[in-house]
Amino acid sequence: MNWRKAWVVVTLAAAMAGAGLYAVLAEPGAEKAGKGETTTPSAWVPAVKSKPLSDNVKKGLEFLAKSQLKSGAWGQGEESQQMGQNIGMKDTPSVADTAVCTLALIRAGSTPSEGPHAANVRKGIEYICAEIEEADSQSLFVTKTRGTRVQAKLGQYVDTFMGAMVLAEVKGKMGDAAANKRVLAALDKVMDKIEKNQKSDGTWASDGWAPTIAQNMGARALNKAAQAGIVVSETSRARAEEHARGNYDKASGKFKAGGDAGVALYSGGSNLSAIQESANTNAALRAQYEDKAKNAPTQPERQQAQDVLRRFDENEKALKEAKTAFVKNLDDERFIKGFGSNGGEEFLSYMNIGESLVVKGGPEWEKWDKSITENLNRIQNADGSWTGHHCITGRTFCTAAAVLVLTTDRAPVPVAAKIRKQ
Repeated sequence: MNWRKAWVVVTLAAAMAGAGLYAVLAEPGAEKAGKGETTTPSAWVPAVKSKPLSDNVKKGLEFLAKSQLKSGAWGQGEESQQMGQNIGMKDTPSVADTAVCTLALIRAGSTPSEGPHAANVRKGIEYICAEIEEADSQSLFVTKTRGTRVQAKLGQYVDTFMGAMVLAEVKGKMGDAAANKRVLAALDKVMDKIEKNQKSDGTWASDGWAPTIAQNMGARALNKAAQAGIVVSETSRARAEEHARGNYDKASGKFKAGGDAGVALYSGGSNLSAIQESANTNAALRAQYEDKAKNAPTQPERQQAQDVLRRFDENEKALKEAKTAFVKNLDDERFIKGFGSNGGEEFLSYMNIGESLVVKGGPEWEKWDKSITENLNRIQNADGSWTGHHCITGRTFCTAAAVLVLTTDRAPVPVAAKIRKQ
């Protein structure tokens, strides 16, 4: 039986007393609202004061809106001449491409029910939900589409992780009860698949050219769902967190290579982002576990809560050390260039770096934001798009990823994470 669907009136205490712990962003003992949803998801807000949308971003948004397919999805679109054309895939609906485009429109201020691109967002979400609904319940796949450029470069399950990330952001924001219920059911299903297929070391499949980026997205999916009020396996979250922390080598001040195609930008940005995203969720959960550590009725329950809090502290310490060391790389032009030219992998890595720095804000974030904004504005195409020059080159994906970098100041984090500011 699907534990998430069966868990309706189980309290946090009962869950902790069982075989595993679960991340619950509701008052301890609160009943679940159904289908794995808690009653009080954490509030999300930008960590810094958001800038007005620039003309470059607005042009990028216009390009994305015009590129949406009739199905509501996006395909990879036109690719650069350096890569040639991925035959037959230009206008093939893709969950990963749709998710990143939808997320870019959301980050710029639209929801499925409000904003200048509300209709585009809603159609994108409807497509993603439809694909997940047709998927099996056991494997990690959420789509029958195979052979996309993004899958080849980031791994065949990237659609799953990106789909979950965007569904977490629109949960409860569809504008009507039926659509909200559909999103919740789809998110519930895909999170079951993510948890079920996670390996004991915290990883998922390692296929693709740079799977470290997809691994980060898997970790982000777990944390975004938890922050959105979905009951998430704390065991799964802890495994992903510990995997990312384990890749940081304190002696060298660098992240270990692996699954990054030999590009330190990819592994560094991905692992730092995974640690930061887990820290954001931990901050939102901390008060509940502190209360449990003091007031739980039994010693085993109090001890389990204390163990979780100890893990939270270890992650905060690792995040501080890793971020301090990582920032030193940002003045290295060769490091920032990644593979040597712009591609979707670079843009996603810039997003990961920015969303890690923006939580604390301050000079380091401001310096990074200014530098990367100038770079992306300089390389934008006249039609408002961005093109990659190696690997992920599709204009839809690259444009959406670039917009996400340029709107990092609008990326939402749990209020508690903003207050703690690691």
